[in-house]
Amino acid sequence: MESIYLGGGCFWCTEAVFKIVRGVGKVTPGYIGGKTKNPTYKEVCAGNSGHAEVIECIFDEKIINLTEILEIFFATHDPTQLNRQGNDIGTHYRSSVFCINNKQKEFVEDFIKKINYLYDNKIVTEVSLNNAFFCAEDYHLDYYSKNHHAGYCQVIIKPKLLKFSQKFKNKLIADL
Repeated sequence: MESIYLGGGCFWCTEAVFKIVRGVGKVTPGYIGGKTKNPTYKEVCAGNSGHAEVIECIFDEKIINLTEILEIFFATHDPTQLNRQGNDIGTHYRSSVFCINNKQKEFVEDFIKKINYLYDNKIVTEVSLNNAFFCAEDYHLDYYSKNHHAGYCQVIIKPKLLKFSQKFKNKLIADL
């Protein structure tokens, strides 16, 4: 199993996508990239902690490789938006990838160079080494499946999942 930390805006969206990907064994929302130790959601949203909302994505590289993980990640958010995703605005919503080692970091940086031409604007995704990951509070875990009728889930997450499932049908655990 290999891990990588992915920030594609709100971690509820990123978690919902990767929870249905074949070969992904565990998805945990949390915070990374800041200075505050063990921050709360309120501290992160206030924008003073320096952390990004991310998911820890643990995957079986025998089933899905890092290239495929990154293809899904970059296809399911806008990596050209600085410190935001749609109406979610703030540094904690920044597009980011936190890597487990230098080899993985170089791989991600090379991947971004190869796909940058696909976008009208330059990719602004932060690529860093993991300095410390802090799990989000329990109520954030498996948020979409527990709250799928909530407004945010219906308006933001569900359309993203449907678009994802159409593009990556062969990567899904099951049909939506």
